[in-house]
Amino acid sequence: MKEYYYELIITPNSYKELLSDFLDDVLPIGYEEKDDSFIIRSEENLETIKWGVEQFCEALSKATSKSIEVDFVLNKHKNSDWIKEYQQSIKPLEIDKFYIHPTWDEDKKDFINISIDPALAFGTGHHPTTFTCIKAVSKYVKNSMEVIDVGCGSGILAIASLKLGAIVDACDTDIQSIENAKDNAKLNNVEYRKLWQGSVNDTDAKYDVVIANIVADVLTFIAKDLKRALKDNNSILILSGILDKYEKKVLGSYKDCEIVEKITQDEWVSLVLKKKEN
Repeated sequence: MKEYYYELIITPNSYKELLSDFLDDVLPIGYEEKDDSFIIRSEENLETIKWGVEQFCEALSKATSKSIEVDFVLNKHKNSDWIKEYQQSIKPLEIDKFYIHPTWDEDKKDFINISIDPALAFGTGHHPTTFTCIKAVSKYVKNSMEVIDVGCGSGILAIASLKLGAIVDACDTDIQSIENAKDNAKLNNVEYRKLWQGSVNDTDAKYDVVIANIVADVLTFIAKDLKRALKDNNSILILSGILDKYEKKVLGSYKDCEIVEKITQDEWVSLVLKKKEN
């Protein structure tokens, strides 16, 4: 362990979800999301990461014609017990049937326990998109159903489905997410039927439940692929990662579906859909 570590606090004035996606893609380490900021800690100097975020925001500003301001605070600290402090900041969650907790906490009786290591994965259930999506999984995924988690990230939604007795495939375009999902499955003593780097259009399989917790633009872009993966009109499509202001835009690509349920938290929306009867 080195004598010092670096802490970079990034606070954007807008497009926080896009910046989160960018950090997921480029960071070789995990980060902490707190209030309106992202906190990155490393024993290596974080100036290069800071520069990369600046370049990303500059490109995003040009693409959207909207000025994106980001406040950076870069500190150097004595390397003592920051890992312990970070672990203490990750609190367990009760979400319907599930108790989701970091690996250093104990299981809870009378719940379906999911153990997630935040050092390995970004999805821990705390973000409203994951929280509301897990509520939908808890309600609609049943034993022996065939399920696919598209854009699986940490694998938490796929693992929740596996623990309910479903047969689960999962995919993500990011290889680091695939590795994270694989590691977290091992932690929870469950196994995917198939796990691959890519998207839902890489399989001809049909599913009882299709889960996609991604950003609104991607949900719109891959709408046909997601609907094509449904077995029949009784199959369920769970969409998450949708800011409420983009809900109508997303639903515009799913006009042949009816809303079974809408689950909201803060400004985020998860939609449970199924195809309309012909």
